[in-house]
Amino acid sequence: MLLTSEELAVWRMLQRAQVRIATRLEADLLRAHDLALPCYEVLARLAEAPGRRLRMNDLAHQVLLSRSGLTRLIDRLQRDGLVSREACESDARGLFAVLTDAGQARLEQARPTYQGAIREHFLGPLGEEDVQSCRRLLAKLGVV
Repeated sequence: MLLTSEELAVWRMLQRAQVRIATRLEADLLRAHDLALPCYEVLARLAEAPGRRLRMNDLAHQVLLSRSGLTRLIDRLQRDGLVSREACESDARGLFAVLTDAGQARLEQARPTYQGAIREHFLGPLGEEDVQSCRRLLAKLGVV
């Protein structure tokens, strides 16, 4: 069954909103911290993980990158001293990405910019009721 014009319009609005908000978030992070949005996301996910480390496959899944895309990103973060790699003792082929102290410090510097940009570009125009409605709708789509 084909989409109605209203359904297609909503889908396109959702796509534009996501791209517009992410673009603004990244611009704020780059301007203030010379940190691209995917780099911030990797640092944040590692900081939240036990031992500040995640298997590369798990990290790629969490930050919505391909394995090869994450590998290139980790290469850059490693060159900057923000992340290191460690071999997995139980799987010779497995690797962990590990947040360094420098990476943790960089994340802490960038966090207020990141959260402020989310508030400004996403949450600010919405009221509390809108935020709760958005949460319910995304939960219906299985986004958790």
